[in-house]
Amino acid sequence: MLIIQPIGGLCNRMRAINSARMLAAKRKEKLKVIWFVNPELGCPFEKIFKPTDSFQVINIYSKWNVKKLWYQITAAIFGIFLNNESIRSHKGDGTLEESFASSLGPYVYIATEEHFYPCHDYSPFLPEKELSAKIDSKKKDLGEHAVGVHIRRTDNMPSIGKSSTPDFIDAMDKELSRNPDIMFYLATDDLSEEEVLRERFPGKIISNEARNLSRDSVEGIRDAMIDLYCLASTSKIIGSFFSSFTDIAADMKGIPKVIAGVKEE
Repeated sequence: MLIIQPIGGLCNRMRAINSARMLAAKRKEKLKVIWFVNPELGCPFEKIFKPTDSFQVINIYSKWNVKKLWYQITAAIFGIFLNNESIRSHKGDGTLEESFASSLGPYVYIATEEHFYPCHDYSPFLPEKELSAKIDSKKKDLGEHAVGVHIRRTDNMPSIGKSSTPDFIDAMDKELSRNPDIMFYLATDDLSEEEVLRERFPGKIISNEARNLSRDSVEGIRDAMIDLYCLASTSKIIGSFFSSFTDIAADMKGIPKVIAGVKEE
């Protein structure tokens, strides 16, 4: 049995689940997902995604959930329990060491935000019906050549330090010099950043303006989904350093990305 408890925010969870899907396929097992509704992501799985046959989802609302504890204790006694540290110590070039993966045994519980197997297939993560309609409605405003802009702020200090507002403005100016008709889809957790960019690029900014920025609510996570899937529908992304949201938005559809403040190679 293989169980994954993805931790962290939306995109950290998506990539951890995807990694576990790859491991489950190698083991020829069905994957169980423990989806913890907590302050980091305050929304049950089915409120944002359609049901999937790719894995079984169990929503829990407390770290003391009896089923979760039973799975963890069983793994600790009869199998193996892996966390972030143990996953990181057995990764090479972003992939779980094959010798370690093959030694795991029949009962494995993984609690991680780590991406430990490459997987670019996000087909199991389909927005639920009402949310999908909202995303499609917003995408109509983008046009064919819209560029996504993701500015990560709040508590992400590496991103704040590396990808400054002037860096984003410079990258956006470069895109406009190539094509003056493009529009920008802006996703940011800082409304003051949006105000600055709307003033700097009048008539060029599209966003989910009425969004809820709280990640511990259903509404906030649904609005994050709108941003993620709209970014993934652009032709290119100008993103933030050290941000899984930027990375997943680009990876979902194989969109080219540049990181503001990081010199292109």
